[in-house]
Amino acid sequence: MLTISNLHYKIQGRSLFDGASVTLPTGAKTGFVGKNGSGKTTLFQLIQGFISPEQGTIELAKRARIGAVAQEAPASAMSVIDMVLSADKERTSLLAEAETAQDPHRIAEIHTRLADIDAHTAEARASAILKGLGFALDRQNGPCSELSGGWRMRVALAGVLFSQPDLLLLDEPTNYLDLEGTLWLEKYLATYPYTVFMISHDRDLLNKAVDSIIHLDRGKLTFYKGGYDTFEETRRMQMELQNKARDKTLAQIEHMQKYVDRFRYKASKAKQAQSRLKAIAKLRPPEALFDEFSAPFTFAQPKKAQASPMIAFDDVSVGYGEKVVLRRITNRIDPDDRIALIGVNGNGKSTFAKLIAGDLRPMGGKLQRAKTLEVAYFAQHQLDKLKPDQTPYEHIIDLMPLESEAKRRSRIAQMGLSTSRMDTKAANLSGGERARLLMGLITFQGPGMLILDEPTNHLDIDSRDALVHALNEYKGAVLIISHDRHLIEATCDTLWIAENGTVSVLEEDLDGYQRTLLGASGNSGGGTSTPNRKKERQEAAARRAELAPLRKEIKGIEQKLEWRRADLGKVETKLADPAIYSGEPDRAIQLGIEKSRLEAEIAALEDTWLEKSAEFEDAAAAIGD
Repeated sequence: MLTISNLHYKIQGRSLFDGASVTLPTGAKTGFVGKNGSGKTTLFQLIQGFISPEQGTIELAKRARIGAVAQEAPASAMSVIDMVLSADKERTSLLAEAETAQDPHRIAEIHTRLADIDAHTAEARASAILKGLGFALDRQNGPCSELSGGWRMRVALAGVLFSQPDLLLLDEPTNYLDLEGTLWLEKYLATYPYTVFMISHDRDLLNKAVDSIIHLDRGKLTFYKGGYDTFEETRRMQMELQNKARDKTLAQIEHMQKYVDRFRYKASKAKQAQSRLKAIAKLRPPEALFDEFSAPFTFAQPKKAQASPMIAFDDVSVGYGEKVVLRRITNRIDPDDRIALIGVNGNGKSTFAKLIAGDLRPMGGKLQRAKTLEVAYFAQHQLDKLKPDQTPYEHIIDLMPLESEAKRRSRIAQMGLSTSRMDTKAANLSGGERARLLMGLITFQGPGMLILDEPTNHLDIDSRDALVHALNEYKGAVLIISHDRHLIEATCDTLWIAENGTVSVLEEDLDGYQRTLLGASGNSGGGTSTPNRKKERQEAAARRAELAPLRKEIKGIEQKLEWRRADLGKVETKLADPAIYSGEPDRAIQLGIEKSRLEAEIAALEDTWLEKSAEFEDAAAAIGD
């Protein structure tokens, strides 16, 4: 389908592709991965012919149609479904010609071709795609002009999926989708009848929707079979083997060089020394392979310990103006809660986040908040709050007015920004760099709670892993709104759902919720009825509700264990420094006592965890959970 040979391309003197070659087989479902800024989107532009390579070739199968998502659908008066239907240029052209054609033979050809491309099912297919991407029937028939930019992006995605090109190019297609839309897209792509080439940093999507990976690294393209986890394991093994081969060759060179240095000037050994010199010249150790550095995230820990509940809702309603979006919210948030808020876009997830953050006031009911609670709220629209003409260093001056330049730059480095980017205007930073800067700024003072609304949209996979690590190190409460299942599963232990005009606890895990969604979407007729599914879900929720207090207690113990182990690691690091025994002997004694205390506390927590886990397993077996 696609063959790239000896591709060379530079941007502003920086080489993105340096002799890159790869072949994409026809019918492959391929994920395209690499660090942010490595050139993935540039390759898509090269494939589409928007720019030309400096050297090398890009060849496509004859008469292959390429499809890619436009920036967004235009804000026209055309209905959403008509906009999607218009994406099939051939169908649109044939229908227009059929209205004016006079020649009976041509009319017959037109209708034969319309039958060949299933034109009679076009509206049903377009509607199904739009439904999968979150458009209810009334929104499908509404004008595009009424949609926000994010929803128009979905229309553009629906259009390219509907047109079914031979080569489908997708650049981060889930960035504007909720979890439900992402699950639908995953299933759709896995059964797409033609070739898919997709840039994505979503681990789950790359594991379930593709059968191969192309990796862009240091200007080269490498093809791997399998999903992302298989690629990661294969690459790790290749790195180990190549680095071992390199070490072996370097050792061989070193050994021969020692012989040369010792005997090259002795007449009896000169010939052998000269022979080894020639051998050394021929030996070329393999290039060292290593993962590119991915800067960590660091969130300031909460300044003050908060009492429980940190936030309490009693029949709260909230909305905009006189329009109520959410009502009957009765719940609580405790200092150690890790909550993932899921639900279809438009059901009020961001509204609820703004309520917690204090950007919206309750319209009814009672909301109690700890007086000293500070909440840090990250959302994509807040990137606009950065000052485009200021550098990261200038952003931080007001927050550290009395500190030295060195300390300010050290704090920016903790946000994951390199030295060169500290003095780059915010307008010229990448999306991922702006996200890092904003997260660093909003968490600067050590808030008691983080709200992250789609925090991973501009982050590559390694940066997402760094975010997971930072969130697990953070000791405050966390509420995450995200379509990234890996982020949710790695950081959250409670699911809340926004649906039916309220926010409530979802008493099932993410896998169960996914099965419910996929079962509902695939059950258009026959099978289990909606009332039965609802009853089953209610029964499952009741069973889980019985176990919820014990499950939360176990999660709390696990969290405490993680914190104590981290504290123990810090103490052990200090004790490993020989200087402390000569310079601060009293401090060394205190650290030794602290180490013993932490070890005893960890042992007690582990015993409690084992006891509670056994109790949970027995209770789960008894009720058939």
